[in-house]
Amino acid sequence: MTKPKLALVGNGMAGVRALEELLKLAPDLYDITVFGAEPHPNYNRILLSPVLAGEQTVEQIILNPLSWYADNGITLHLGKTVVEIDRIKRVVRADDGTEAPYDRLLLATGSNPFILPVPGNDLEGVIAYRDIDDTETMIEAAKVHKHAVVIGGGLLGLEAANGLMLRGMDVTVVHIMPWLMERQLDDVAGKLLQKSLEDRGLKFRIGAQTQALLGSELGRVRAVQFKDGTEIPADLVVMAAGIRPNTALAEKAGLHCNRGIVVSDTLQTITDPRIYALGECAAHRGIAYGLVAPLFEQGKVAANHLAQMGIGRYTGSQTSTKLKVTGIDLFSAGNFMGGEGCEDIVMSDPFSGVYKRLVIQGDKLVGACLYGDTVDGSWYFKLLREGRKVHDIRDKLMFGESHLGDAGHQGQSKAQLMADSDEVCGCNGVNKGTICKAIKDKGLFTLEDVRKHTKASASCGSCTGLVEQLLMFTVGGDYSTAPKKKALCGCTDVSHQEVRDAIREQHLLTIADVYAHLGWRTP
Repeated sequence: MTKPKLALVGNGMAGVRALEELLKLAPDLYDITVFGAEPHPNYNRILLSPVLAGEQTVEQIILNPLSWYADNGITLHLGKTVVEIDRIKRVVRADDGTEAPYDRLLLATGSNPFILPVPGNDLEGVIAYRDIDDTETMIEAAKVHKHAVVIGGGLLGLEAANGLMLRGMDVTVVHIMPWLMERQLDDVAGKLLQKSLEDRGLKFRIGAQTQALLGSELGRVRAVQFKDGTEIPADLVVMAAGIRPNTALAEKAGLHCNRGIVVSDTLQTITDPRIYALGECAAHRGIAYGLVAPLFEQGKVAANHLAQMGIGRYTGSQTSTKLKVTGIDLFSAGNFMGGEGCEDIVMSDPFSGVYKRLVIQGDKLVGACLYGDTVDGSWYFKLLREGRKVHDIRDKLMFGESHLGDAGHQGQSKAQLMADSDEVCGCNGVNKGTICKAIKDKGLFTLEDVRKHTKASASCGSCTGLVEQLLMFTVGGDYSTAPKKKALCGCTDVSHQEVRDAIREQHLLTIADVYAHLGWRTP
């Protein structure tokens, strides 16, 4: 009997997560074909920043190696962009003529970076920051150029700026809004973040509006000009001013799009029920989500329907943002800006780099913004989602969950106080019970083991400390702490940086010299 055919357009985190969920439910149901525009297997886009900063390599952020596709019988077309969907013949066509028939089609085309419509945006040295190719372009530029300008003071822009600064460039961040990361932080937290980053060497032009990018005689960008007539030098300009859902393919196929490919609660497009869409390209109830956690929730629902179970519904996501921006912990959720009818509880300790703002309305926590100390972020988010009245804990609310009742005097870690149903990893939707069960049942002893089996801490990494706490109290003395440095490969214990330092200091000129000096186990 011939299997039905499933085609996935978009080899990114959202689409491949849906395939992983489908393979758990119905591993032999479909013949699966995947098209990816990039020449790489699925990788963790969130970890491009550590690659830019020199902390990780491209190989280390691969989520699904080529062997995973082969092991699951998936036909993979890398470096091929799908340019046409023939809905009558049910065939997709790539730019090189490759075709794949489908009975069900999953669109996960992601988003495109917004390029400012200013003169000079097509000059050499003007790039976006979305993928491995962009990251490698920046790494090469940092070797030969000095001045970089990053347009956009959101998370992506700040991570790009930090990475370029660590690679030796003089970096200025241009942000048109009154404070940094205005979607995730209030003005106080945004300004605390700016001061901290300025202390590290970054420069800022807040409220500045870019008028033009000026080029040299050779056609490379040389400066950024602002509306007030001032200029700053720029050998590299990185656009990080937002994203737009990539709907061009869907629109060409006649699928209804409105700020994204419009889908129902089953993630089926409202135009053609054979076609599903999820991730940054999809618009569900008028919202296109850009965070990882909602995209993975969508993947579970789409997989449920593709597996012919038909019981899953995606009703939207209440999102929180827990981030680590250049080593600084941030958290926000809900209506953290407050407004009419809201009360604020604020704690500010600029000297210690800690700021907390809780917003209460109608005796319920409706928003939270944390800077520096985010350990109770997941608890605040739980209160927010449950809509629990807080009058009985209001006086202790600011001090966190461990100060409720006698818990603060028991010397217990936060991990022990959590219920099994409490979420630990927001990106991948993994709760405490799932992690502890995996640790016990599979005999896990290291953070890498937990990441591999549960995906907890495998995306943005902000829950790493909590996962390590769970490991510590679950396995006790057998716990193997995560190494402070990451070995270059299995043949050595030294890190990338230690190899670089040794080459420079010892003037090692051949690979054999490096192997011999550093005691490589299997040269």
